[in-house]
Amino acid sequence: MILALSKIMNADYTKLDNPAWYSLSETHQEFSINYNTIKFYNPDYCPFGGFIASENISESIDEYSELTDGFFVVGEKPQLSKQLKLNRELICLQMILNNRINVEIKEEIIALTTSDHIEALFELVNLVQPGYFKRQTALLGNYFGIFKNNKLIAVTGERMKMNDFTEVSAIVTHPDHTGQGYAKQLITHAVNIIFDQNKIPYLHVVENNIGAIKLYEKLGFTTRRKMSLWHISK
Repeated sequence: MILALSKIMNADYTKLDNPAWYSLSETHQEFSINYNTIKFYNPDYCPFGGFIASENISESIDEYSELTDGFFVVGEKPQLSKQLKLNRELICLQMILNNRINVEIKEEIIALTTSDHIEALFELVNLVQPGYFKRQTALLGNYFGIFKNNKLIAVTGERMKMNDFTEVSAIVTHPDHTGQGYAKQLITHAVNIIFDQNKIPYLHVVENNIGAIKLYEKLGFTTRRKMSLWHISK
């Protein structure tokens, strides 16, 4: 608890205002495609990027667009050339957790590490939340799942990672298995492991997803700010 309190007090929370940039500058450097003032994840892993200065980034965004059909800039609205289209602004709440979760875990939670696990993870997340999860996203952090009758039916894992913060992501339950408390148990398992790593968990949730927001608040998450994801394509 002393280590966790020290981390919470000393962490630079302003980095959460630009989570993609700082993740690619810190823990996830190996996944970065770097254009100086703007950085993107290798699109095989994650369709996200962020910039530190808005001037003269449109050419770099054009260059990155040659690598993927669609992607997101996380944070401030980017300047785009006429070659690209800004499809929409996805407004999320950025929520943060400062204490471990004390919830009984009744289900067996499995670390998703085999090739079969990762394929099942990819299929489940894209069934429920298409467009954000790539086949190699699972290599960005730890992912966990619950199986029923040898079928993966609920998952949670880690996506963007900085020195002090880890994003909880892919909180997904198959539509046939909702309402059983699986997400609550998986989030508990995942965030307590993040605290064990002496990092602070946070997440992003679409601002109109009231059911999910209520669950996260019940588990102790608080809203830090709104965060925009700008969806861009050619």
